[in-house]
Amino acid sequence: MQLSVIIVNYNVKYFLEQCLYSVQKACTGLQAEVIVVDNNSTDGSRSYLQEKFSWVKFYWQQNNDGFGK
Repeated sequence: MQLSVIIVNYNVKYFLEQCLYSVQKACTGLQAEVIVVDNNSTDGSRSYLQEKFSWVKFYWQQNNDGFGK
């Protein structure tokens, strides 16, 4: 693996969508993994993003623990 990108998400699915498109484009030609950690979003992020970005590893938290945990 050449690159790991880890993104924390909480209720910003449309911003995250644009971010993931940008990351996908920037990682062309690289061995990269993209990980999204969702802090219990309530905006429908889970179903919306999982469908569009099957190449992303999603981790769905039970609580909003913020960036620190």
